Amino acid sequence: MGDAGEGIVDAESRIQERLEELQREAEQKKRKRSTIDPELARQLESLSLARTQLERQLQAVASTRRRTQLEAALADLDARIAACKVSRDGGA
Repeated sequence: MGDAGEGIVDAESRIQERLEELQREAEQKKRKRSTIDPELARQLESLSLARTQLERQLQAVASTRRRTQLEAALADLDARIAACKVSRDGGA
């Protein structure tokens, strides 16, 4: 009978340890989210929207000259998006 009681206590302690572990993970995720620069996030969103708009224009354009301009603008946006992502990730 004593062994059954020990099993219950062991199970309860494992459950408690797991709950504490989950709580620590949630706190770490929350801290990580709070360290994201809101201005940088806004810039990334703006650049992404601009890129989507240019892609739509590129699909509808007939002029070779305008197509070249749009492709250059897309390349510039891609470079700016990549730079923002590098800044967001801490230079990694």
